[in-house]
Amino acid sequence: MFSGKCTSKARLDGKIAIVTGSNTGIGKITAKEFYKIGAKVIMACRDTKKAEQAVTDIVANVKGENLGQLVVEELNLSSFASIKRCAKNILEKESKIHLLVNNAGIMMCPKSKTEDGFETQFGVNHLGHFLFTSLLLPRIRSSAPARIINVSSRAHLRGTINFEDINFDKSYSAMNAYSQSKLANVLFSNELASRLKDTGVNVYSLHPGIVETELGRTVDDVYFPGTKFLVKLFLYPFIKTPDQGAQTTLHCAIDEKAGQETGLYYSDCKVKDTSALAKDTELAKKLWDKSVEMVGISGYDMFNTAGDAIPEPLKNL
Repeated sequence: MFSGKCTSKARLDGKIAIVTGSNTGIGKITAKEFYKIGAKVIMACRDTKKAEQAVTDIVANVKGENLGQLVVEELNLSSFASIKRCAKNILEKESKIHLLVNNAGIMMCPKSKTEDGFETQFGVNHLGHFLFTSLLLPRIRSSAPARIINVSSRAHLRGTINFEDINFDKSYSAMNAYSQSKLANVLFSNELASRLKDTGVNVYSLHPGIVETELGRTVDDVYFPGTKFLVKLFLYPFIKTPDQGAQTTLHCAIDEKAGQETGLYYSDCKVKDTSALAKDTELAKKLWDKSVEMVGISGYDMFNTAGDAIPEPLKNL
């Protein structure tokens, strides 16, 4: 009732797709569906053992002809060093990148910092994917037509970007930090789409829905340890399976009509409205400049067309 469905019959034969956080949940379903329709799928995950097990599960359960490939790469989005290593490994192995699905994320975790000193939800959900995308962007541009999909959340509707205390050092709220990171996903998508106008690279952000995944179980255990049964009972009519939760990602990735769109926000496989802040172009530019500074790539031209080259920030690794 509350779930759209990707109806496209398009295939991805010969295409290279990257899906972050694809060892479980909607990321795993996304990888599986890409594999079913012929793509070579790079499963970029923090836990490579779990990712290898996911590969085994997918291969064992998907039968048919003209299947793709599944490859695992280690990616820890809370570490800029890991992000750079993963990007370099991919660029050295793949001459093309046609799809990038920034799916991985964390939600409402207790206060902590990334390896590089940033609030963890903002660091993983936004900065990590911002850096990863920036390093891969020249190769993606040279592979056009291509698509970049950023999995955000309806939580962006209550989000603000707190430039005065972006790491929540003064006062931490897990929900506010999460909402900030999800608004950042939408603002990043909009600004990236604007900067990539007429290049053949389309950009999408989306809300997958309330999905029964490990992400939700973490929230239950930390914030609703004694009442999570009641919470789930109340939310039951709205909770999606991972298969249902992956449908909007699949729609943005392969649907022919969506392939003519860019810079839009989706839910249940349809274009939906965003918050007023998410539409603020000046805010998007300010966040972009701040993100470039925070991830340490000032002076790097991610929009160059030398897609066969290793980006400058990776040359000394």
